[in-house]
Parts: sequence; structure tokens; C-alpha cells
Amino acid sequence: MSLLTLKNRRERGFFDGQFLIAMPGMEDRNFARTVIYICAHSDAGAMGFVINRPQSLTFTDVLLHLDMIKQEDSIVLPKRARDFPIQTGGPVESGRGFVLHSDDYSSDSSIPVSDDICLTATLDIVRAISKGNGPTRATMLLGYSSWSAGQLESEVVNNGWLTCPANEELIFDRSLDDKYERALAGMGVTAAMLSAEAGHA
Repeated sequence: MSLLTLKNRRERGFFDGQFLIAMPGMEDRNFARTVIYICAHSDAGAMGFVINRPQSLTFTDVLLHLDMIKQEDSIVLPKRARDFPIQTGGPVESGRGFVLHSDDYSSDSSIPVSDDICLTATLDIVRAISKGNGPTRATMLLGYSSWSAGQLESEVVNNGWLTCPANEELIFDRSLDDKYERALAGMGVTAAMLSAEAGHA
């Protein structure tokens, strides 16, 4: 599923607004021990963002790369901008930035992904954040995660993922090291309790 499909969707799918939590047996390195926030799900596929993978780039690096500031101006950025979190959202279009954010910021290009969370992938939000005028809660993600029609459903059935309703606090929590464990704890389980293979009655 693409960003265009997300923008043009008419109704929410079953996995919309859900977390995917990778099972311990996940073999794909891109997704081992990940927590993914699903922004869109339909018959056409699914799209979401990994919310617990760090990114070596800083927000200042992004601004410099986009020629939005000069090196000498980086020290006068608002503290919120200097500390703004950048994460790895997934393996698709990994050079492209997306901002998941609270709905107190909106532009013509912002897409609602839940009642309280929006997605913006244009430079206007980057400028707003750099000036300290961005949303109250936000994170930038480089790249996204995508599944073709029926692929996510198949992976869930084959015990690749646990699913549960997304927790907004966890989405924007900047502590990434133990986010996987905390997402599992929210379901009342630990990694040690989970089998790498689906059980059979």
C-alpha cells in the first residue's frame, strides 16, 4: 500500500490503529523485535511505521540535508527542534521522511490516521518543527513498512505477529530500547512466554 492509497482510502480496515508486535521467531531482519503502528489497512494491503528503531540521523542533519538551515545556524535552533526524534520507519522509501503527530497541527497535506493522530510527509511540518511551532507530540520516521493485498493477514495467521490496539503513549515515547518489551507487557505477555511457532489444539 502506498501513501496515495492511504490518502484516498474511504474506510478503515481491520488492522487500522493496531500495533503489530513481532513474534520471537520473526526471520526478516527488518522486522525482528519490532513494534509497528498500522496507519492503513484495506483489501489493497497495509501500511505502517516501525516505532522502536533508532536512526543515526538527527533532526539537524535533516535540516542541513534539505538546505533549510546553514551549519552555523544549527546552534540557534529551538531545543525542541534539536532534540526532535528521528526513527527508522521501515525498509520502503527509506530516504523519505514522514511525521506522525498529534492532531493539534494540520496542513493541507496532513492525513488523519486515527481520531487523534495525523501523518504529514511534506516540508511544511519540518519548517514548523524547526521554528518550535510544530505539533505537541510527534516523531519523524524515515521510510515505512508496507504489505501487499492479503500479505499481512497471511503473516498474522502464520504466527509472525501479535496484534493489539495501539497505545498513543507508546507511539510517541522516546525510550526505544525497551519499547518491544513494554508493548508485550501491555498484552500481559513476555517474549519468553511466546513460542516461535503457532500452537495447535
